[in-house]
Amino acid sequence: MAQIRGTAGYQLSNQSPFGGPKQSGDDPSPLDAIRAQTSKIEDILDSLSEPLKPYLPAIGRFLIVVTFLEDALRIITQWSDQLVYLNTYRHIPNILAHVFLIVNVIAMVSCSSLVIIRKHSDYAVAGLMGVVVTQALGYGLIFDLNFFFRNLSVIGGLVMVLSDSWVRKTKAFAGLPSLDEKDRKMYFQLAGRVLLIFLFVGFVFSGEWSVWRIIVSAIGFIACVMVIVGFKAKFSATLLVVILSIFNLLVNNFWTLHEHHPHKDFAKYDFFQILSIVGGLLLLVNSGPGQFSIDEKKKVY
Repeated sequence: MAQIRGTAGYQLSNQSPFGGPKQSGDDPSPLDAIRAQTSKIEDILDSLSEPLKPYLPAIGRFLIVVTFLEDALRIITQWSDQLVYLNTYRHIPNILAHVFLIVNVIAMVSCSSLVIIRKHSDYAVAGLMGVVVTQALGYGLIFDLNFFFRNLSVIGGLVMVLSDSWVRKTKAFAGLPSLDEKDRKMYFQLAGRVLLIFLFVGFVFSGEWSVWRIIVSAIGFIACVMVIVGFKAKFSATLLVVILSIFNLLVNNFWTLHEHHPHKDFAKYDFFQILSIVGGLLLLVNSGPGQFSIDEKKKVY
């Protein structure tokens, strides 16, 4: 009877209860198989991108605010056209239209500069978010679904700037960060990941369908889900950077359009907005998905 209560009874040894050899382990799950393949690809990408890694935060920050700098330049160079639109179509009094444009230009240039030089990021991001909201109201685009999704993605990039600045503050001071700072960083990293993928939602619901569009949408959807849940987030964010960059060059090539082409300004606007979203994804590649992610949970368990 004592032998029954040994290791054989509880299957703690390398022998099966029926005398045969015990199986070494179950077959790997599909998730583990995907993780193994993407890990290999990540290692290759890390080796190729090693020279750029020190510059990724600076590149990401610049790309995030480049749409605001372009918008400020466009307002200055098309000042009379902006006034005509605000006066005629939005019925905004002339003096208020001037104030609206001046405040927007000053806010975009000053806040974008602060983001680039990594000074007062909290106030700079708040100012740029205010610009996004006021322009949506001022130009009457708040109910434009495509505009709404694109600007959610731009806001996601700005949120990534905030989380990146808090990461740097944490590294700059001796000792461990406070619990409140850790929590704030985790929540903002999660919010930034979720908001960044709204560009693809707008892409899916706009334009005509084709085989190429279906393929890109399917790949982009899978990569977006991986970014949201934080599963191989660096790999999926890199994949989205490649897809968006190719799409941007092929579709929003405003430089090939005639100066007076009716879609030139729209293509230029879309081009720089996608650059901003690419910048947010680059910050995600650099800093990682944060603690609210499958990647981080895998490290714990």
